[in-house]
Amino acid sequence: MAIARALASDPKVIIADEPTGALDAENTLEVLELLNDIAKEGRLVITVTHSQAVADAGTRIVRLADGQIESDERLKPAFETADKEMLGSRPLPLMASVRTAAKHFKYNIKHNSLIILGTAIGLFAVVLFSGLGNGISGYIGDQIAKVANPQSVTVSRYNKETDGESNAAALLGGGSKEAFTADQIKQIKDTSHVSKVENSYSATNVNTTYNGKSATVTSLTNWTSEDTTDSIKAGNAPKTNEVLLDETTVTKRLGFSNYKDAIGKEVTMTYQVQNGQSATPVTFTAKISGVTKANSQGIPQGFTSTKTMQAAMEKSGLSTAPTSLNLKVDDMDNVKATTKKIDKIKDGSSNRLYKTSSVMSIIDQAQTYVNLATNVLATIAGISLIVSALMIIVTMYMSVSARTKEIGILRAIGESKGDIQWLFITESLITGLISAVFATGLAFLAEVGVNAALKGTADYAFVQITAGNVTTAFVLAILISLLAAMLPARRASKLNPIDALSAD
Repeated sequence: MAIARALASDPKVIIADEPTGALDAENTLEVLELLNDIAKEGRLVITVTHSQAVADAGTRIVRLADGQIESDERLKPAFETADKEMLGSRPLPLMASVRTAAKHFKYNIKHNSLIILGTAIGLFAVVLFSGLGNGISGYIGDQIAKVANPQSVTVSRYNKETDGESNAAALLGGGSKEAFTADQIKQIKDTSHVSKVENSYSATNVNTTYNGKSATVTSLTNWTSEDTTDSIKAGNAPKTNEVLLDETTVTKRLGFSNYKDAIGKEVTMTYQVQNGQSATPVTFTAKISGVTKANSQGIPQGFTSTKTMQAAMEKSGLSTAPTSLNLKVDDMDNVKATTKKIDKIKDGSSNRLYKTSSVMSIIDQAQTYVNLATNVLATIAGISLIVSALMIIVTMYMSVSARTKEIGILRAIGESKGDIQWLFITESLITGLISAVFATGLAFLAEVGVNAALKGTADYAFVQITAGNVTTAFVLAILISLLAAMLPARRASKLNPIDALSAD
């Protein structure tokens, strides 16, 4: 076996240290004949021995005493140098390490399966929670976009007293009541990416009467590009002298047995507008053009056309100068940049002029909370990945101990320290990649199951696993495998070949 290992790398020089020390006479003769045959091939065979019989089997004897050459005796002519082509030295192919690692992985499939299962559970949880975060964020954005156009921006005059007001309050008509001038409206129109500017009007506590019955509409606004038709249950958006009311108002408060029966009926609407120190009543009649879904907070709401509200205000002697504007941005990706630009506009005295609010800001805020919750859950799930890494480290160290002699043989036949190190890293990578594949498969199955279970709640995919989530799982698996294998692989590569070969 020792001679076979020595010849495996086709060396030009072989040193045999007491090659027959533990052999009987018959095997001694066979080994000496074998060494002579090796020498006849053109190799230099140097035998170190204390046996005169073994020394006499060679072609030349060099005697050493106290580290000095005592004599140099030629017994017979040296073997002729043969023109035998020797095997060239070359690095071990990468696939050789992969194949060896795969064989050992298969050989220890039982305990490797446990490691794969532990790693896959952690990766599965990370992918699933990330997909859940994607779905919930998308659902929130979708639901908000159905109520208001995400490309729409509301602009009001900036006032220090209302500077701390929330975006939600501004969207409901709060904020500064100071009107816009024609020059200011033109300034905003000329802002890049603003494709449309509309006057925005709102009224509160509007008394609505029909056929002797009345209802109070808490919020009445003019229909602009900010509003979407997704909320309309029947009919259409209001045109001139038309109004759009919510389902609760027309059925429970105005006495219609079916909300569709209200479409086409004429109602009278009255509200008060603060004009200086006094309140001015505004009244107009309008036909019900359609019915919207009931507000989730139970707030009665209505919409009418811009021309209808302007005509009613002019009839009451009020100014139609808007206290807020509704902008339409040319692209959703430009909304944030546009709002920032308008917020920075100042007058000659460096005073801020405008305050903006948009649906996108509400969507972003909601998605921030969702992403925070998702990341916390994914981090908790990722703790199991640390446990998996420890399992891989322990397994690799056990593998190094169990394969010490194998490592010695590999080093003896020419494999470098790097080859040994790569062998163990490859085995760990195989574990990580299989774990990632298994985890991804489980995550997609869970995605189908969860979405099917929640379909009765809302027709929406609440779990949306993306290519990025899958890529993250594989990157995590590879990183964990590499980090876990580094120390054991380094230890294996540093084993002394002689000590490794002599290990039990």
